[in-house]
Amino acid sequence: MTALDLDPPRLPAAGTWTAFRLGLFGSWRNGVVTLATVAGLVWIVPPLLRWLVIDATWSGTAAQCRAHDGACWAFIAAKLRFILLAFYPAELQWRPVLACLLMLGLLAATAMPRFWRRELAIAWPGVIALCWVLMAGLPGLLEPVASNQWGGLPVTLIIWAACFASALPLAVLLALARRSDMGGLRLLSIGYIELMRGIPMVAVLYVAMLILPLALPAGQSMDKILRAMIMIALFWAAYLAEVVRGGLQAVPDGQREAAATLGLGYWRIMQLIVLPQALRVVIPGLVNQAIGFLLATSLLAVIGIFDLLNAAKASAADPAWLGFYDEAYLFVAAIYFIFGYGGSRYSLWLERRLSRERRN
Repeated sequence: MTALDLDPPRLPAAGTWTAFRLGLFGSWRNGVVTLATVAGLVWIVPPLLRWLVIDATWSGTAAQCRAHDGACWAFIAAKLRFILLAFYPAELQWRPVLACLLMLGLLAATAMPRFWRRELAIAWPGVIALCWVLMAGLPGLLEPVASNQWGGLPVTLIIWAACFASALPLAVLLALARRSDMGGLRLLSIGYIELMRGIPMVAVLYVAMLILPLALPAGQSMDKILRAMIMIALFWAAYLAEVVRGGLQAVPDGQREAAATLGLGYWRIMQLIVLPQALRVVIPGLVNQAIGFLLATSLLAVIGIFDLLNAAKASAADPAWLGFYDEAYLFVAAIYFIFGYGGSRYSLWLERRLSRERRN
């Protein structure tokens, strides 16, 4: 008997159509699920398509929309500026638009690995501060605008970016403290992380609105958006700390021990050897957390901050366009989907790229 006789027979590779057919009807269970799915789509898609497109009103007035059974996309055209920018003064709306472009440009640069340098870390607080100045104004240079007039997409992007950028350094410190040999510091870190992860974000927002002002000295106040940002950053840091801790555990202890034998101190070891590897490993996880945090900013509506969702809800309460909530929510859902789906695809691309670089 030769070695060839011992090899198992090789089956011909299945084509794309064969694999597709086997996936749908490879067994009677697959066939039942496929047929049930097709029946559900036939029942749902035609009336939904008719409401969304065929019977929809694309231009006109609210009365013309109510005369038809389809969606009123004329409402979106009429209220688009309000949904995106809320109550910001019309003659100054170039400022929130510019702030959105700056934030999107910063996010695009951050997504490209070739820009992962020290300058990018410096650009984050600089761009966020510039966006805040554009929104709030600067006496003598830009007309001041009160934060209760802010709203829409700029508020969502600025709060999300500022809170995430603030939470990440704190998360690194919490993760290091949780792995520390100092028992008291480790217990404090564990207690903070588990406390924050054990309460809902809505409760944190109510603390920012109701409890945090009581902690300020008498006669002093803090802007509502700033209070919300502080508490959200502290809340998100607990979740990011666990992601970073997973990256720290992925770095072999031998590398830290080898660096210690060379005379490097703890912080130099963390800075030069451990953290660069740990953060590189968990970048896909951080991206996924960032997507979830962006979607969670919709909870700002419960405390009266006119983020994108709350601005859309308020637009449908206009007496001239009263009741078109479905269209408002669908439009906002599409915006969140673009960010969420784009971020998820980017995360998959980045994970493949980093895996390829590690193999090479």
